[in-house]
Amino acid sequence: MKRSKLWGQIAALVLVAAVFAAFNGGMYVAVTRRLANNFSSAAGGKMIEVEQYLPFDAQSRIYRCDTASLKLEGDLPVLDGASALLPVYAAIAHAVYPPDSVCFDGENYTPESAVQYRNTVRGYRAIVDGTADLLFCAAPSAEQMAYAAERQVELVYLPIGYEAFVFFVNENNPVDSLTQDEIRGIYAGEYRNWAELGGANRIINPLTRLAGSGSQSAMDAFMGETAIGPKSPLALCGGSIGFSFRYYLDGLVGNRAVKMLSVDGVYPSADHIKNGTYPIIMPFYAIYRADDDNPNLPLLLDWILSDEGQALINGSGYVGIG
Repeated sequence: MKRSKLWGQIAALVLVAAVFAAFNGGMYVAVTRRLANNFSSAAGGKMIEVEQYLPFDAQSRIYRCDTASLKLEGDLPVLDGASALLPVYAAIAHAVYPPDSVCFDGENYTPESAVQYRNTVRGYRAIVDGTADLLFCAAPSAEQMAYAAERQVELVYLPIGYEAFVFFVNENNPVDSLTQDEIRGIYAGEYRNWAELGGANRIINPLTRLAGSGSQSAMDAFMGETAIGPKSPLALCGGSIGFSFRYYLDGLVGNRAVKMLSVDGVYPSADHIKNGTYPIIMPFYAIYRADDDNPNLPLLLDWILSDEGQALINGSGYVGIG
């Protein structure tokens, strides 16, 4: 009787082990094998190091225009903007502002500094609320325009340069080029696997950004009337695709683990922005309140559009409007 009971227990254990092995085998075939080497690091987040782009710092990476024809004093417009454009407005401050106008405590710009770094979302609020005079950003989101309208603030958008809106994947992803329709299809949920687009048999993980950020607003504009759809529950383990602005990705964060994709067969190089062959080119702006009466503001705007100012934008890694 005891021996029979023992053999029954052994049989039960063998059955459990067999079921467990079969389950694991099925999961490997259905999921693990498909997602191995899944390129998930395609959009490993890297942030700009603000201290590398400080005005009046000998080690700064900003473009230096030390012989600018304009030198401002007195009531200085407070400059703010997106992280992608920090090299531009930090270089502008270095060129035309006095050194004691910029205060950085090692982590942040101090409240009295004429240069701030609130990024896009908080920067739009700052310009509407009047705590900044000039915002360097991409076009606003619908929510940001509504915020200005609610407070009866008219904003002026002065184009000062151009930049490419780009899409990127992990360097090990075999896909090098997509069409605009294919990219929209990925984000709409029409394409779920890289194999559908000439890549490996990997689920696609289409990444988005914070609502109201410059890159997400640009993505919304790119998508147009095509809605961003839900993605696969397994997408987190798949091969990612992300979006950004060219110089932010290539020149600022310098993430060599990712590669920018050609779009419609054209790579997003500076030359292809200048000659207009890259298909997704967007202006960036110097944005200010229409009722801002700072006497130095029109002087600064005129200088930014001058040959010197445009040379600074080009020298900072972007493409001027001239």
